[in-house]
Amino acid sequence: MERVNGVNLGNWLVLEKWMNPALFAGTKADDEYWLAQDLPEEVYEARIKIHRSEYISERDFVTIASWGCNTVRIPIPYFVFGDRAPFLGCIEELDRAFRWAEHYGLKILLDLHTVPGSQNGFDNGGLSGVVTFGQDEREVEFVLSVLERLAKRYGKREGLWGIEPLNEPLTEPVWDSFQVEKRYPARIPEMAAHNRPISFAFLEDFYKRAYERIRRHMGKDKVVLFHDGFSLLRWEPFFRENAFENAALDTHQYLMMAEMEGCPQNTAGYEDYIKTHYAKDIAAVQQYVPVICGEWCLFNSLAAGKDTHGGQSVLNGVEGSDAEVFSKEEKRAIYQALARASLDAWSQGNGQFYWSYKLLTDTVNEKGWIGWDAWDLGRCADFGWYPVERA
Repeated sequence: MERVNGVNLGNWLVLEKWMNPALFAGTKADDEYWLAQDLPEEVYEARIKIHRSEYISERDFVTIASWGCNTVRIPIPYFVFGDRAPFLGCIEELDRAFRWAEHYGLKILLDLHTVPGSQNGFDNGGLSGVVTFGQDEREVEFVLSVLERLAKRYGKREGLWGIEPLNEPLTEPVWDSFQVEKRYPARIPEMAAHNRPISFAFLEDFYKRAYERIRRHMGKDKVVLFHDGFSLLRWEPFFRENAFENAALDTHQYLMMAEMEGCPQNTAGYEDYIKTHYAKDIAAVQQYVPVICGEWCLFNSLAAGKDTHGGQSVLNGVEGSDAEVFSKEEKRAIYQALARASLDAWSQGNGQFYWSYKLLTDTVNEKGWIGWDAWDLGRCADFGWYPVERA
């Protein structure tokens, strides 16, 4: 399997309010589900179409290729085909992305980022505070049909690297630590009345069914990538007992999650955690299945100047720093050290996708966003925080 050096196109086809707050202006919505409810139909449609046409264009694929990247991970919603009103499909945008990728020598990982009822209750899961996916077999079948239709449409395309059936299912071991119901309270509590974590029994069955549906139409040279459900070390029996061809395991490793587990908020503490946890664990799992770090970034509370309590922001009611704590040179040194350590850890597997390519959050004029520019790979490259191989 070719080593991945990639970036996520986050907030393009799956919205995240914190990455572009202006898109949610005039509403109480915290996610795209409620944005579509809060805006008049014609306003919602116009706003989404303008956003999609301007946020990512051909020029961005040129830039990504110029950085030496070989792959982009594109989060897509379950309504990608436009068959779940009132949401707008985005298959035309995907078609254009494939033509751009193939023209500029890039591959695409299609990542199903949202599902009906949500698999995690995160804002990026499309419906904050609700975790009910898997409780309605009709909706599970709908999701499987979406994956199969994607495989039919793109499975033989030169530009396809692979398909990821489900992003970040929130499983039992991390349910309490993520405190999703507190962090992302459901707008209508009744919608969250049957919330529960995604069981591994369901997840493994779903993955096997998804693999079968995808492989019917997708070349064996393409990858099926399974997210680890935030439990990287528990998947050996699953991969050893199933005869998957060209499958891999996706793990998402953010320093804000390490902080939640008690990682010291200083450069040495982060470096030690990356080495003794991320690098060590990936090397162990790589012995039986290829591992990709599908999401990570340089964001951390140290450079942000304040404990963010697991990456919470002003949108979660957590105040950020009022002023920069470090000079530009000191900040660059922190990020460069963490970039070196992280990239070495991901090299123990089959590569990585940075989150994310860009964001439109104004970290200068809007109070409380100091440090959040580290989520933007373009800014990281321009500031010398992250090493890119410019063509």
